[in-house]
Amino acid sequence: MDGRRFLVTGGAGYVGSHLVRTLAQRGAEVVVVDDLRQGHRAAVPDGVELVRAEVGDRRRMAEVFAAWKFEAVFHFAALSLVGDSMRDPLRYCTDNLSNSLIVADAAVKAGCLKFILSSTAALFGFPKRIPIDEEAEVAPVSAYGESKLMVERGLAWADQVHGLRNASLRYFNAAGADPSGTIGEDHDPETHVVPLAICAALGTRPPLTVFGTDYPTPDGTCIRDYVHVLDLADAHIRVLERLTQASCRYNIGNGTGYSVREVIDAVERIGGRPVPHILGPRRPGDPAVLVASSAKLREETGWTPRYGALDDIVRTAWNWHANHPKGFDDRS
Repeated sequence: MDGRRFLVTGGAGYVGSHLVRTLAQRGAEVVVVDDLRQGHRAAVPDGVELVRAEVGDRRRMAEVFAAWKFEAVFHFAALSLVGDSMRDPLRYCTDNLSNSLIVADAAVKAGCLKFILSSTAALFGFPKRIPIDEEAEVAPVSAYGESKLMVERGLAWADQVHGLRNASLRYFNAAGADPSGTIGEDHDPETHVVPLAICAALGTRPPLTVFGTDYPTPDGTCIRDYVHVLDLADAHIRVLERLTQASCRYNIGNGTGYSVREVIDAVERIGGRPVPHILGPRRPGDPAVLVASSAKLREETGWTPRYGALDDIVRTAWNWHANHPKGFDDRS
């Protein structure tokens, strides 16, 4: 990727920062736009330009596209908490749609006609079959999922009218960290089970709450699909080449789901200490099993996860959290 320049919005966040590092390691030039409300300056590698700005600021986005010529945009910046979206649905639908289309509009006006969206498998709501492929019914059951669907529809119109080739990558649970241990997951608030289990074991967070133990699964707890964050970064880069042909959408999953109890067991194996946890009731709207298929992505791009086993994912996450008990120190 030597000499190619890319814009990554939300590139100081969790998944975005791992993509930025991967692009930089492959010789690309990267510009990050992030307001640092959830992202971290320390997550952006040295030598990568960081523009601290709101992606919804139309003037600032126009300035960014005027200052650099980009081959493509990777768009991660978004509100992304499902539970929070159900408390404030209008904010999610308004902000995620408006901000995404402001970035897309700036790209079109600058002649940058490749756009990769970090979307979500939450578009599928309560799927009728597992694993979930691209032909599954799209029926979000959260405002977050709905907001991403609205963005995908807006991008489809941008393609039809302006030729903005776009890829939507739909996945559930990003997990793990760069094996170097220098960047990883640091959310506030944290809602993901892998870091919550690890930090409970390390004593840096309260005991993990297991929501529901009576699901129709082998051990009674929810089963979810976990994809390593570097495998997600690789998928984003691979689909870039597909945009030379047409817009596309892909589901991303390991194809194997793991239960909450299996996550706890993996953390205890890797960390060598127990995971304090309490048993709670089911959360409204939580399906028993959510696993995405990546068959189409594998067939059309050659993608395959390097960190397919749960222990491999947890090991990299444990390394990060054990060496950074307070996460990044750049809350300013």
